[in-house]
Amino acid sequence: MSSTHEEAQPGTDRPIAKPVLTPAAAKRANASVIGMIMALAVSLLAIVPVMLLSANSGSQVQRPTIDVSAVASDARGVAGFSPAAPSLPAGYSANYARWVSGSSDGVDHWDVGWVTPQQQFVSIEQTAMANPTWITQQVKEAPTTGTRDAGGITWTLYDKPGVEKSYVGKIGKTTVIVSGSAGFSEFDVVAAAVAATGGR
Repeated sequence: MSSTHEEAQPGTDRPIAKPVLTPAAAKRANASVIGMIMALAVSLLAIVPVMLLSANSGSQVQRPTIDVSAVASDARGVAGFSPAAPSLPAGYSANYARWVSGSSDGVDHWDVGWVTPQQQFVSIEQTAMANPTWITQQVKEAPTTGTRDAGGITWTLYDKPGVEKSYVGKIGKTTVIVSGSAGFSEFDVVAAAVAATGGR
């Protein structure tokens, strides 16, 4: 053998050269590996906090805080009545409150929605301009199925399978429709609280 870095190829007498890294080349190779490891570590440090934040945000849904009373006070001037801002027990969370005007049905109305303690939905629509067509549209064309007493008012119940149920009643000079997916007990809480506002 002519060199410690050469071997004879089987079946021939010609030696095969083995590559030998010079110290400078070996240093460059090591530097590349170290650089890749450092880049990976930096990437992981950037990703881990984002993953932790995402996990926390998924477990705790943050809902916006809606001041129903303040929005109702703002709407009073255009409504011509005092929009209902009922005081509901803990666990009812308002997720919108608005005055709706200029719609194609021509009925301006007060509209508020809540998520209930049972994670269902209840809304109220209140207007001094109600007509039979508008009421039919708001109750999703459900038939009248009876009455419910809540807050000293007898409400007409509209209900049919697969459609949100609704209570319709008169409070002061206004018509109020309570609609949603909640059960009767939560409907009664909202209806009674609305009735307590008097619909002035």
